[in-house]
Order: sequence, then C-alpha cells, then structure tokens
Amino acid sequence: MPLGEPAHQDAAQLAQQPDSRFRSLNPGPIPIPAAPSSRSLLDKVSDQTVDLDLTASHQSENGSISTVSSTVSSVESEKAAYEFLAQTPIKSTDKHLVEFSEAMRTVAKALRQVAEGKAAAQAEAAEWKRKYELETAQKQQTRIKDCGTCTDDNLGKMASQLSLEAPASDQTGCCGNHGICSHEVLQDEVPEPNARPSLSMVGRKASFRLSWGCNGNKNGQHKHDFVSFEKGDITTAERSSKQILLKWESRPQTVLFITKPNSNSVRVLCAEMVRWLKEHKNINVFVEPWVSKELLTDDSNHTVQTWDNDDDKKMLHKKVDLIVTLGGDGTVLWAASLFKGPVPPVVAFAMGSLGFMTPFQSEKYRHYLDNVLKGPFSITLRNRLQCHVIRDAAKDELVTEDPILVLNEVTIDRGISSYLTYLECYCDSSFVTCVQGDGLIISTTSGSTAYSLAAGGSMVHPQVPGILFTPICPHSLSFRPLILPEYVTLRIQVPYNSRGHAWASFDGKDRKQLAPGDALICSISPWPVPTACLVDSTTDFLRSIHEGLHWNLRKTQSLDGPRD
Repeated sequence: MPLGEPAHQDAAQLAQQPDSRFRSLNPGPIPIPAAPSSRSLLDKVSDQTVDLDLTASHQSENGSISTVSSTVSSVESEKAAYEFLAQTPIKSTDKHLVEFSEAMRTVAKALRQVAEGKAAAQAEAAEWKRKYELETAQKQQTRIKDCGTCTDDNLGKMASQLSLEAPASDQTGCCGNHGICSHEVLQDEVPEPNARPSLSMVGRKASFRLSWGCNGNKNGQHKHDFVSFEKGDITTAERSSKQILLKWESRPQTVLFITKPNSNSVRVLCAEMVRWLKEHKNINVFVEPWVSKELLTDDSNHTVQTWDNDDDKKMLHKKVDLIVTLGGDGTVLWAASLFKGPVPPVVAFAMGSLGFMTPFQSEKYRHYLDNVLKGPFSITLRNRLQCHVIRDAAKDELVTEDPILVLNEVTIDRGISSYLTYLECYCDSSFVTCVQGDGLIISTTSGSTAYSLAAGGSMVHPQVPGILFTPICPHSLSFRPLILPEYVTLRIQVPYNSRGHAWASFDGKDRKQLAPGDALICSISPWPVPTACLVDSTTDFLRSIHEGLHWNLRKTQSLDGPRD
C-alpha cells in the first residue's frame, strides 16, 4: 500500500465528519435556547481552537489536503455563525400581538353582549306571542262551551245551510255561527225553532248569501286567483273584479236605526222613515233607547223596539237584518261599535260633513231602501282591528282587558306629557322599530282617509287587505309610513326606560293609559263591517276622495302657449 493512502483516508474521514455536522444544522425551525453562561462559551471557544490546531497539523504533514482543510474551515465558520445566532436571546412575545389580542377580546365581549340582548328580545317577543295565543285559545274554548247547548240536530241543520267557499284551514278565529266573516263566504244564520226569544226582541232573522261579480258581470260566480307553474313559468290566472254582492234569501224583517244626536233634521227624517217602513214594507224597527223616547214624545203612534240592558244589546246581531244610519262617518263608527261580533249590512245616509262611508242621499231614501230590501246590491267589506291591552302585571298570569274593535284606527300618543313618546313595535315575532315622536297610528284601510291621512299616510282602497303603520311627527327624517299585510299581529309596547306614559284611543274614544311595561296587541278582526254601495266599491271610494277631499283638483292648463 503506498504511503499516500492513509493520508487520503484520513482526509476523507475528516471531510465526511464536518459534512455530517453540516446536515445536522439544516432543519427548518431553529430552536431558541436560553442565553448561554460564560462557562459554556469558554468551553466552546477552546474546542474550536483544538480543531483548528488539528487541521493545521494535517496541513503540515501533507500539503495535498489544503482544499479539504479550507472546506472544513468554511463549514466550521458557518456552524459558528448558526451557534452565534442561536445564542442571541429572542423574546417569545410581541407587544403588537398583545395589543391585537386585547382588541379582539374587546370585540368578542361586545358581540357577546349584542347576542345576549337579541336573544333576550326574541325570548320576550316569544313570551308575548305565547300569552296572546293562550288567550285566543281560552276565548275560543269559552265560545265553544257557550255553543255547547245546541243539539246535534240543530248543528247539522246549521252546517247544511252554510255555503262555504273558503278552505277549512282559513276558519281560524271564526266560530262560524252568525253574520259575515272575513275568512269565509257564508250564508247568514237560519233561526233555531226552539230558540228562546229575548225580551222585547223579534224572533226571526233574514238569511242572505254573498257572491262575486266578475268583470262587471253580476253572475254570482267568483274566479279565484291561482298560480300556474306550467313549463317552469309562474303566471297568474285572469283576475276578477271581486265586487261583492249581497242577495237576500228571505225577506228582511227588522231594521235598526242609528242616528246622529242633537240634530232636528235627523230626528224628523228618522220619524218619517220609520213610519214609511212600518206602513209600506211591514218592517219591525229597532232604535236606541234615547231615540225611542224622542219618537214616543213626537208621536205616540210609533211602535218601535229597543233594548233594556247590555245582554239584549249583545244579541242584536241575531235579530237585526239591516242597519240604517243617519249622520256622517262618526255615526257609522258608533253603529259598528255596538256589535262585538258579526255586523249586519249597513246602509249609510249622508247627513254629516265629509261622508267617506255614507254614499246615499237622504232625499231619495225610499228609492234606495226599496232597492236594498229587494236586492241584490253591492257591499264593501270593511275590516276592523281587534285590540287587546295587556298590563305589565299580566306577565306572570294571563290577565287581559276586554277586546276593543275599531273601524278606523287606534292611536297611541303622549297625551299631556311633554316628553317624546317612546314605543317598541313588533310584527309577529319580528322587531319593527322604536317610535320616538308624538305617537303612532295603527289604521285599517277604511281609516286611511282619516287621522292617518293627516299624519302623512297614503289613501288606500277600503277592500285592500292591509294594516297601515303611520308615525305621528316622528323625530327622524327617514321614518316613513308602512302598509303591512292583514294577517300579521302587531304589538306596541311602552319600554321600562320610557320617560313618560302613553295613551291609546280607539276610533277617537275609550282612551286608556299605557304605563311602562304595558302593551297593545292589534290584529284584524274576523268580523268586518259590510256597508252598502251606491254603485260599487271602487266608484264610491273615488267619489268620496274627489268630493270630500277635492283630491288633485286644479285648474286645467290653458290651450294657448308654447307647444312642442
């Protein structure tokens, strides 16, 4: 073996040794050790000195390994650099990261508070809705118990007389006993043969049927709107005019007169109309107690009937076939307030001021009444609002005041308080808004030409199914009126942090105070008010806004002048 071979083998081994050390330094993440002590630094420096001396001795023995020695020295210097970097103390935390984490912690806390507030509001709304549903169910059970005295035979006869065109699922909230229901098209009640006659009441009520005239044709058929999905396209069928017609199936026998007080012309006309109906039409006449006294004072030959107590008044809808009002819109509102359930058809004669709901002229009363008694005639079904006041004490027990029915609107205002009205409004279980201003108007479409119009609300056709949501002088430039669908339930609540009380009035009367925590529940009543039309619903509505409000009245532009 030559002399140079051991030297080459030693050099190869020496070259492989630092190469393996170099590979051991290549891992990605560099560990961060603690700061080394002075003792360890001295030991490492001495080790490096020994390695350098060993390399120098190899160079003196054989100059042919100078290249390998230079490679070893570069590897060692790189290793020393890595060790020097590792010896530099690095802090494991960063001041910016700490600030960012604190900011994120603050944001998370705010979001958690918002989520908790929203959950609390939803829970409270669900609780109010549950109480209202329980109250409705309780009243329906009471109504069923009251009707439990009817025999199965009588119920079968009544069911055979009813002519329903609405599906059974639409009968919610309707007992289906008497009168006109907004969710059904039904025949009026046929009197029971064994029914006990009430005091000073007649014992029979006329029956009638409702039908629809399509496209001006009074053919008694109603074209339902339906949706077609043929070939993936959504189209609606031909729409009908939906003008409702009332046709008597038996001759009307009883008419109720509601008159405006403190008017000599109304009192004279009432006496004349009562005399004509009794002598020429053989009609029984009901009047209010105070009107009965006036008629007996003027003419002792008048034989009219009236009611003596509230129980008799509650049974009016079972005995009265037709209502005749002599006055203005306020008289119609008063007539509707006498009926907490079904309302007979109303023929309103104009003897007031504006008369949006009084299309008939009193001078031709014989002609109009004769046409109505013969039938058929067009009617407008005017929806009413059913309102419940729930006091703060009713949160733990189901205690609500008697429901109030309104034909025009319910108004919530600040009363004599000098503070803004603060109200929380919910639609079903959804939050609507907070009202801060003079108040809020919840109106029917029939009441759209009353207080709601003066507060900036729109005029709406009375047969449009909807509820008007109109603020009164809101302290906000973006608070505009809304029109909501008729099937929703509105809850207006005075929050606990309100500065003052609120006051609710129903068709301008029955004013009630709402303290913080009290709420007002409003929904569409199942019993509308059917008012007779002079022509039809649309013609009468347009006539009323033209003649009563002079809507869009201006002088016509002259013919002479610049032209295109």
